[in-house]
Amino acid sequence: MKVKKCPTDDLAITNCAVVNKDDYDASRIKHVEVKTGPAHRYVFSIKNHPSVRRNEIAFAMPQRKWAALSLDQDVHVAPFNFDPNTQYIGSITLDADFQTKKNQTAEPLNSDLMAKEFSMQFGGQAFTTGELLVFQFADGDKKHTLSLAVKSMEALDLSAISNPEGQHNRKPKELYAGQLLPNSGVVFDKSEGSLLNLVGKSKGKAAFRSIINPDWDFQKMGIGGLDNEFSGIFRRAFASRVFPPEFIEQLGMKHVRGILLFGPPGTGKTLMARQIGKMLNAREPKIVNGPQILDKYVGESEANIRKLFAEAEEEWKRCGANSGLHIIIFDEIDAICKQRGSMAGSTAVHDTVVNQLLSKMDGVDQLNNILVIGMTNRKDMIDEALLRPGRMEVQMEISLPDEAGRLQILKIHTARMREYDKLGQDVDLEDLSKRTKNFSGAEIEGLVRAAQSSAMNRLVKAGGKVQLDPDAVEKLAITVEDFDNALEHDIKPAFGQSEEELNRYLTGGLIIWGQPVHRVLDEGDLLVKQARSPDTRGFVTVLLAGPPNSGKTSLAAKIAKNSEFPFVKLCTPEDMVGFTETAKCNALRKVFDDAYRSPLSVIIVDNIERLLDYAPIGPRYSNLVLQALLVLLKKRPPANRRLLVLATASNRSFLQELDVISAFSTVIDVAPLTTAQEVGTVVDDSQAFSPQEVDQIRQELSKQQRYFIGVKKLLDIIDLAKQSAEGYRKDVLLQRLAEEHASWN
Repeated sequence: MKVKKCPTDDLAITNCAVVNKDDYDASRIKHVEVKTGPAHRYVFSIKNHPSVRRNEIAFAMPQRKWAALSLDQDVHVAPFNFDPNTQYIGSITLDADFQTKKNQTAEPLNSDLMAKEFSMQFGGQAFTTGELLVFQFADGDKKHTLSLAVKSMEALDLSAISNPEGQHNRKPKELYAGQLLPNSGVVFDKSEGSLLNLVGKSKGKAAFRSIINPDWDFQKMGIGGLDNEFSGIFRRAFASRVFPPEFIEQLGMKHVRGILLFGPPGTGKTLMARQIGKMLNAREPKIVNGPQILDKYVGESEANIRKLFAEAEEEWKRCGANSGLHIIIFDEIDAICKQRGSMAGSTAVHDTVVNQLLSKMDGVDQLNNILVIGMTNRKDMIDEALLRPGRMEVQMEISLPDEAGRLQILKIHTARMREYDKLGQDVDLEDLSKRTKNFSGAEIEGLVRAAQSSAMNRLVKAGGKVQLDPDAVEKLAITVEDFDNALEHDIKPAFGQSEEELNRYLTGGLIIWGQPVHRVLDEGDLLVKQARSPDTRGFVTVLLAGPPNSGKTSLAAKIAKNSEFPFVKLCTPEDMVGFTETAKCNALRKVFDDAYRSPLSVIIVDNIERLLDYAPIGPRYSNLVLQALLVLLKKRPPANRRLLVLATASNRSFLQELDVISAFSTVIDVAPLTTAQEVGTVVDDSQAFSPQEVDQIRQELSKQQRYFIGVKKLLDIIDLAKQSAEGYRKDVLLQRLAEEHASWN
């Protein structure tokens, strides 16, 4: 083909070669390779223009100068395709200068604005190292024309998408020729002797080098235990964005537009929002708290939503598929995206805000250049229309960290102490990671703070004066005792064991008064093994049924404590005094939802009759709470979650009528004390009587053939007898037992 001049000025600043459509149709063939000799080859993107005749190829003057092309020179031209694995541009560095001396200015030029405009103008085009080109952009009312030279290019590493945590160890590969993607990093350097005054992040070494910034490191960013979650986000949200737009169009593919990160408080969702801008080479992320969107003036809340998407819409109208990625991050998104119609008595502001967000994410005018990331710990409150594919289709649970994740977090929060030798030699972080089951990342950080406070408190005298001894301050180190003290007194996991409540039911210890107690505990241990074992379904529901005051709750607490499951939660009627039926259902559901977040959980549902508002006169009970309880007892926990439910009840016939008994996989009968030997064992174990009194009590008890009394009731009688004068304790005990026996008969 013969070399010709570029036919128009508008085509000249596109930095493309121009050919006749009958030679190469630019809608099908995007790039060509031009050879002027065995060692001289150049890659250009092409455009069509009718004024260029067949067998001619037109270039602008900078291109002809760079490639040493003379008019009417014969060159060899062939179609060219880039290898997606090795020839996509991760970052391009450009030497810049004013095109002419008369348009030089000392005013600072925003390199970030220049980089954005460069991506929008030349996204998808071919570039070769050393290439000369013309670049025009507007900064406010002023228009600038620059002369650029391609200084260097680095290839995009596609393997970083599947393994992002190891990317910062890779060395980028230099490119001779490559294709610019909408999210490629663009870096501007001043040419030697240039008067350009560049400001912003996109100048020199401060610029990002690829869609995933190669300089980030989890540990430096203060993020631990979330490796798998980050990998999942990159795979779903960014893998498709490193491919050229024409390839995505051939697939008819739409990028993921939304991700919802949900999970318990303190697990790192907001931390991820703060740090995500440091990892990605996209347009500057917009980070907004959900409540900031709301405004007291009519229509302003919806306008705030539209403003967030305005830049992405403008770029999409101009560049289409070559538009760069715009990230919008909503923290506490449940504040503005509640279920529509759920806000009774409101002015429907929440509903219109949700409608506005839905239409912007996937409405009539679809945008394919946005990524909305929402954070919440109340996924159940989010409007379901927002969670469908096309909107927030990727829903990722940021759960409590496992042992390896807790170790990462501990290392992050003790890194500075280890650097300055302020962490005691006796502190074993691996042991701490094992002891902090069900701790969230925020709770582990609080644990380290509490240990530091405990250590510093050793320098504070009783009078409150700080001992300002420089040597003591210098030698102060955080020891294992400080962590032990923090674990015992200061920091308790929100999703951990309810130790105080369990200990309250086990005050004074559990009295093993006979074989029935051994039987219940042995059967309980067997059920714990069933719930824990990996070759079972991992869901066990148990009912401890027996007469009132027979110690059912204490036995359930003992079984739960012996299980050593990291999550133990009690659900008792005393916690729901004054609750409406709906409030009780919500409280029950929350207990079960919390349990599903832990790999091993125990729930104790105490006194089912009281929960159901049962009264023998009427009879009356809450059908709403009953149905909620039956549903929850039948609902299997999520995958890799194991749950043991221990319930207690005194009125077995009532539960039988309501068909509650059949909802449990196992029923354990808790027997009362029925023999003189069993009653005597409890009296002896209480240590309220002298050995002589115990012998006399046993003799009196043996005169009666049969008893029927709960161990809790017997302990109450013993406590009453303790308050009597020493000589009368035995008589008070026997008298009360006789009255109890008479009332039973």
